[in-house]
Amino acid sequence: MNLKELYHNRWVRFGFWALLYLLWVIWLGNWWWLFGLAVIFDHHITRKVKWLFWKKEYKEGEKRNVILDWVDAIIFAVVVVTFINIFFFQAFKIPSSSMESSLLTGDHLFVSKLSYGPRVPQTPLTIPFTHNVLPGGGESYSTLIQNSYRRLKGFGHVERGDYVVFGFPNGDTVLTKAPADDYYMQCRISGRENTILNYGPVKVRPMDKKDHYVKRCVAVPGDTLQIIGGRVHIDGRPQEVWDGVQSSYAVITSGQRINSKNLERLGINTGELWYNPEMPGYPAMPLTARMLETVKGFPNVVSVEENIDVYPPDYPDSYLTIFPFSENFRWTRDNYGPIWIPEKGATVTLTADNLPLYERIIRDYEHNDLEVRADGTIMINGQAVSDYTFRQDYYFMMGDNRHNSLDSRYWGFVPEDHIVGKPSVIWFSVDRNRKFPANIRWGRIFKFV
Repeated sequence: MNLKELYHNRWVRFGFWALLYLLWVIWLGNWWWLFGLAVIFDHHITRKVKWLFWKKEYKEGEKRNVILDWVDAIIFAVVVVTFINIFFFQAFKIPSSSMESSLLTGDHLFVSKLSYGPRVPQTPLTIPFTHNVLPGGGESYSTLIQNSYRRLKGFGHVERGDYVVFGFPNGDTVLTKAPADDYYMQCRISGRENTILNYGPVKVRPMDKKDHYVKRCVAVPGDTLQIIGGRVHIDGRPQEVWDGVQSSYAVITSGQRINSKNLERLGINTGELWYNPEMPGYPAMPLTARMLETVKGFPNVVSVEENIDVYPPDYPDSYLTIFPFSENFRWTRDNYGPIWIPEKGATVTLTADNLPLYERIIRDYEHNDLEVRADGTIMINGQAVSDYTFRQDYYFMMGDNRHNSLDSRYWGFVPEDHIVGKPSVIWFSVDRNRKFPANIRWGRIFKFV
């Protein structure tokens, strides 16, 4: 008896699917789902209920109904793909150049949720194949059912150097007319009333329906991070500079542009490069260490100098845009910190000076009532406190394109419950600055990250 004949035995089929289902229930950790074994038993053995009610069973010689067959195929695809998206992999597109030259704008990724463990859906009432909006606009989910945060076991934890996909921490409030903008930053710069008047009304999203971002994790819970002259230091030691990390440089030329073909061969996105004839040169050319040495060797390049922000930061950066948004912290994107990354179970002494670092964690991520009275007393849930113990881990994320990335330097820590997964493979990639078919980056298709 071959495997195909063996599988046709209903008891073998039941045993196979029951075992898979049981393993899934154990992984899920919710024993109420064991009642599903009764459905599997009836479907394969007793057959009292037609669970696949939409599927037509044809008699011998009966003509097939093409429409019903398509309905069956579509329903099956929706169920399977939704299950895969929730627990295993999810498609993601790189929307901006914040990760160049590691991950490029137009890269389409599969994100592994098994790497750190998938989150059990908190907002389960969602239209399949959507995240938070419908193609024509409008929310694609309902908050009628809201579950508590819970993460299943994964293969590991977020480590320094990992590419990580996560929910945008400030994405709980979205401006209807400017959904890509940071609502909180706009309010700090323009005022809340003016922001809502010009870009509102606002939409409030649950945690698992925030827009997805991808950055590199540069610091994990318990680390002390400091950026000195554009270089990341962890616990006082310079961090490894990964191959894709790039900074921006002022490139002075002898009066002519650098040949665009030479720049494209280096991997520079010429569509976002600006040449200033008054310099003459490029005020902000993004370069990795490898690119830097090549550009220095071009015959019409006179000098190359890294752009390093010192306090007070250059426009449009200011203390209103650099986390933690207090003038007492004289930090810039290139000279930042030191800052300690909160760790689950760790306790920190709270003062008026360091409260700006942790107030969003206390109030929004860990859902406490926070008040600072006129006399400086810090009140949490109605009690005067002098310290606080964190309930979850936090991470510090930065884009590899260090001078063109809105990241933790601009909005703070990323909570552990916001972590979605780890990019695993680029399945397709297109260059928006080129026309078809030259826009397809064939060398990046099915490239492992």
